[in-house]
Amino acid sequence: MNGENDIKKLQTISDHIRLDIMKMVYEAKDGHPGPAFSIADLITTLYFKEMKIDAQNPRWEDRDRFILSKGHACPALYSALARKGYFSMDELHGLRKLGSMLQGHPDMNKTPGIDITSGSLGNGLSMAVGMAIAAKYRKKSYYTYVAMGDGEIQEGLVWEAAMCASKYKLNNLIAFIDHNGWQSGDSVEAVSGLLPVLPKWQAFNWDCQVINGHDFEQIIQAIAQAKKSTDKPSMIILKTIKGKGLPFMENDNSWHKRVPSVEQMEQAIKVLGGE
Repeated sequence: MNGENDIKKLQTISDHIRLDIMKMVYEAKDGHPGPAFSIADLITTLYFKEMKIDAQNPRWEDRDRFILSKGHACPALYSALARKGYFSMDELHGLRKLGSMLQGHPDMNKTPGIDITSGSLGNGLSMAVGMAIAAKYRKKSYYTYVAMGDGEIQEGLVWEAAMCASKYKLNNLIAFIDHNGWQSGDSVEAVSGLLPVLPKWQAFNWDCQVINGHDFEQIIQAIAQAKKSTDKPSMIILKTIKGKGLPFMENDNSWHKRVPSVEQMEQAIKVLGGE
């Protein structure tokens, strides 16, 4: 069990990350705030609680790896990396700008702390499987984490990777689905009829959990439980709300890709405790 103060610290960091997201998108006049908000609590937990990483040595061989397969949500990851010390907070002003290290999708060749270039939806799990197999082969103890969108898992490549991970018993692979129920064009159910998600991953012989993706205690406990697996990869399905954290954004799919107005920025600052 984690102390109340630790949870409050994570919530404060997550609020700051959400405000960073809004500021970045507002300044860039482009970006995906809704999907970034729904994954912000997971990214906060991983980078400020769970992962074995070193901001001063981004390519440390024994570090834990993280792949943001839903790469359009990268402002949340960029904020976490900056706040963790991988690069200056000033770099956040450069989101999507020509010559900036912060592209519209994560680029491992431009941004310190990015473990793999991502954003072409459906590829993240396959890359994570490769990293996990490499760790086994090289007898390394690091974990590979990967976060996917629930619209993204309509891609066939995801399920090929799911079979491979199960076959090779990759218990050092922990995957997450940001299950907010939406994708760019409509609800996931309206687009593909993918639901329910859980029995599909169980059928592929993964160790599965379903939790509240905005509850830090549940996220921490689920990761601890996943690490107990001895012969299966782990899938943690995060029940989330798109736009979580700002009332005018929550569960409104128009915020998948949208720029806040001056008035909305003022409200965000007020709600999220910024300046």
